[in-house]
Amino acid sequence: MSHILHLDSSPRGSRSISRALTQEFISHWVKHHPQDTVTYRDVGKHPIPPVDEAWIAGAFSKTEVLSSELANALQLSDELITEVLKADRYVFGVPMYNFNIPANFKSYIDQVVRINRTFTPAWKGLLKHKKMLILSTRGSRYAAGTDLIRYDFQEPYLRTVFGFIGVSDITFIYAEGLNDGEKVRQQSLAQARDLIQQMITTW
Repeated sequence: MSHILHLDSSPRGSRSISRALTQEFISHWVKHHPQDTVTYRDVGKHPIPPVDEAWIAGAFSKTEVLSSELANALQLSDELITEVLKADRYVFGVPMYNFNIPANFKSYIDQVVRINRTFTPAWKGLLKHKKMLILSTRGSRYAAGTDLIRYDFQEPYLRTVFGFIGVSDITFIYAEGLNDGEKVRQQSLAQARDLIQQMITTW
């Protein structure tokens, strides 16, 4: 039995393609793996606040007992990290914004990449034996061999930051070229959905 952390980061609602793809994956996954459980986190509609001075002071404090102010500053971070540690698999919907990730997802990452909780002072990741699936939507095509590959800061960043805390088994499924006309859009969505179906039985 596995536990999945399902996260959406698009601020869009019913118009969000990344949301539709993560929901499609989770729906099919649960049908094929009814013993598995899912926790859902929506940082698109319910944004995570950025870290502030109190958060930094608390996270890097060497005292075992924090003041109430610092403990309160870390309360949400503790909750998010508990979800991350509990999960065996992660299914994240992440649209590309300005060649990278949405700001609200960056705030989420800053809350869970935390010294002594998800990595050690020696920069050793503390998350082990986890798998991650990232479903990303993109207006243009950034695949290897295209002229735009040099603008893709999304995949390298996500592989680096989650690899830093120990998650190295990361699969990306892209719906790309969504602004390149209806034919390209539908072909790309069909390819993404085919890959989703394959992942249901192979992941």
